[in-house]
Amino acid sequence: MKEAHVVAIEAAVKAVSEMKEINHIYFVACGGSLAFMMPAQYIFDRELDIPASFYPSNEFVYRAPKALGKNSLVITCSHSGNTPETVKATEVAREKGAVTIALSHLEGSPLWNAAEYPVHYDWGKEADPSDLNKGVLYSLIFRILNTLSPCSKWEKAIKSVDGLGAAIEKAKAQYADTVREWGRKYKREKLIYTMGSGASYGEAYSFAICLLMEMQWINASCIHSGEYFHGPFEITDFDVPFIIILGRGATRHLDERAYNFCRKYSNEIMLVDENTFDMSDIDPEVQPYFASLLSGAVLRSLADELAYQRGHDLGVRRYMWKMEY
Repeated sequence: MKEAHVVAIEAAVKAVSEMKEINHIYFVACGGSLAFMMPAQYIFDRELDIPASFYPSNEFVYRAPKALGKNSLVITCSHSGNTPETVKATEVAREKGAVTIALSHLEGSPLWNAAEYPVHYDWGKEADPSDLNKGVLYSLIFRILNTLSPCSKWEKAIKSVDGLGAAIEKAKAQYADTVREWGRKYKREKLIYTMGSGASYGEAYSFAICLLMEMQWINASCIHSGEYFHGPFEITDFDVPFIIILGRGATRHLDERAYNFCRKYSNEIMLVDENTFDMSDIDPEVQPYFASLLSGAVLRSLADELAYQRGHDLGVRRYMWKMEY
């Protein structure tokens, strides 16, 4: 990881360590930026006795959580740093006296200036994964954990961020044939469902709303594995496509239960099983928390393949950044 990123992260973590009390941790963003922070909320929920929540930015502003104040930690993110709702949420949190940390690719952006502790991440195919948004986020949250609840586990997790690149490449190579097959077979599909839970729910959610709906204009819906049997399973049929992530962590049972039912009635399932990943570059004690990032990399490869097969570049938009909204 770049020294500049480490310095910014450590400044933010120092501020957290100096808080006399933390009553709540909020993860606040929009779209893909919100989804990518969902695993962090899951990890904090599992490892800390401090409540942690994630909010869409505008809801955070208008719901106005009563607990928000000087004892709150608010972590926001916007790739461009220009998302108005996230900028406003950060400003509101800072006005309330919360410690505000913001992640962005763009230094000097409105979000960068709104937060007390801005943290930069790199972007692009040439960047090392440890310096991309997820690597920087994980470096941040594991350092926060090591400050609030020090133990060797978090030291291992911080070091494991540097092994993320190798683990991702292995996962992408492992699923390369599946990705090509799915890209060719489903390039004209009108509706695709995704399913996951726990740390991997954010990856299923992001793939549905960002990579399929936003970037490929394919109708999609993300179903939480635990909610599948409470309504959504009624749409399951032999020709209905599902992308299902079997997680590596505590909620895997939810995914297995949903998958075992779904495969009886649907012939169109792409399965991403995190237990099959080669994670030798990640310390075994923290592998369940990193596995979701590998699932995300596999799904991103699928999005690239769909874009190629459909002749529809991932950067094409009809409304976003072009119309007033």
